[in-house]
Amino acid sequence: MQIFYFVLAFLVGVGTSVQSGINSQLRASTGNSTFAAIASFTCGLLALCCYYLFFNRSPHPTLQTLQNTTWWHWTGGLLGAAFVLGIITVVKDIGAANAIGLAVAGQLLAAVALDHFGLVGFAVHPLNAWRGLGVLLMAGGAYLVLKN
Repeated sequence: MQIFYFVLAFLVGVGTSVQSGINSQLRASTGNSTFAAIASFTCGLLALCCYYLFFNRSPHPTLQTLQNTTWWHWTGGLLGAAFVLGIITVVKDIGAANAIGLAVAGQLLAAVALDHFGLVGFAVHPLNAWRGLGVLLMAGGAYLVLKN
């Protein structure tokens, strides 16, 4: 079953690259990065609402559960909006490979730090030589893509 999650994660990455191009075209046609991000999130919200209504099998959270949720648990959407707006803003000028390469390198560096210290609810996965080498290779790959 773990292979399913690996393939899904890979496909999410493919989708992110395609999404950046689509959103960049929306920015070009509307002339506004923020509007393009709003439109992207509006379409995404509608799709998620439909999925939630028709296909969700998990129990719905209670009002009490929502009230007991820590304030910072709600900030993921802000980070997602910042990511989408940031990519929309830079992708046309620096290209998809540079934008996504740098974004993924930043994600990997942050992910290794989050894992190492067990932050925001992650299990601790200490930094070791292999993980460090992976981060260096990723940074090197982003650098090579930038140099082209």
